[in-house]
Amino acid sequence: MPQERGPAQLDLFTGAAVEPPAKGRKGAQPVEPAAVPESLATLGRELPQGVFLGTSSWTFPGWSGIVYDHEASASQLAREGLAAYAHHPVLRTVGIDRTFYGPIASSAFAEYAAQVPDTFRFLVKAHEVCTLARFPLHERYGAQRGQTNERFLHAAYATEAVVMPFVEGLGEKAGPLVFQFPPQDPQALGGPARFVERLHAFFAALPKGPLYAVELRNEELLTEGLAQALADVGVSPVLAVWAHMPPVGRQAKLTRAFESRALVVRWMLPPDLGYEEARARYAPFNKLVDEDVPTRDVLARVCLAALRRDKPTFITINNKAEGSAPLSAIKLAERVVLGRREEAERHAATR
Repeated sequence: MPQERGPAQLDLFTGAAVEPPAKGRKGAQPVEPAAVPESLATLGRELPQGVFLGTSSWTFPGWSGIVYDHEASASQLAREGLAAYAHHPVLRTVGIDRTFYGPIASSAFAEYAAQVPDTFRFLVKAHEVCTLARFPLHERYGAQRGQTNERFLHAAYATEAVVMPFVEGLGEKAGPLVFQFPPQDPQALGGPARFVERLHAFFAALPKGPLYAVELRNEELLTEGLAQALADVGVSPVLAVWAHMPPVGRQAKLTRAFESRALVVRWMLPPDLGYEEARARYAPFNKLVDEDVPTRDVLARVCLAALRRDKPTFITINNKAEGSAPLSAIKLAERVVLGRREEAERHAATR
């Protein structure tokens, strides 16, 4: 990892490479939305309100002609691309991952919020120190590697460093605040039952109001006790399309996802590829390489189920899911709109 050089280093965590300002870059062409066909504009109008589809970030030069009007550098897109992204007819949310690696100020969130329309929502990851019982042995953790994390599920720290900047900076444009728990030894968490107790106490102590969500990467933690605890504190489970987790439908059943405040889904990887392998196969992320129709159909069905229950739905998609996250979002939107239309026709036929 490059040596830290101040705030600009955080661009690394949006997916953009850190680039020094190039000579003559001052006159770089501003980033504008790509032109869209009328059929795509119509799809955006037909996609039900309350369905927030989007991507994990917005900083990919390969999205030229799909999201952006021309190919810009990743760092220029990190600075300027969000407003253009938010004009896309289908993209109504986006993930902010940089906050997983370190908290950001409310002013940074406010800058994001100022660039998008009132109907747009952000899915934000909480700082990882809230969700690591022990620091991994990765070199980026330095002297903390392998050490017990004193801020694990520490409500006071999470409130001050994570929740309040999120609330104050994004206001009404705040979507889910996701506490992602990476794969961990369940015993380091105190075992499934103790983990549930600590998780319940943690969320009970956080400020009321924000849409909190929990993403787990250990299947053995998806217990009935977990479902009860999340329901009691009003926290939504995240349905994670990830190789080491059960199918989305089973996750939804185990966690009682449709009883929560909102349906939250993150579509990350195909079942047979790792992250680095998928990145190499799919870059520059400008086309669908391996269409995953079964997953798309399942996500459309859970989205329709949430709509029937008047629950908002947030689905963010990674480029590594099929090859190009915006194109995956369009295909999913088409499936949702078609399903909604079919439901309306069946309802009309039975009247």
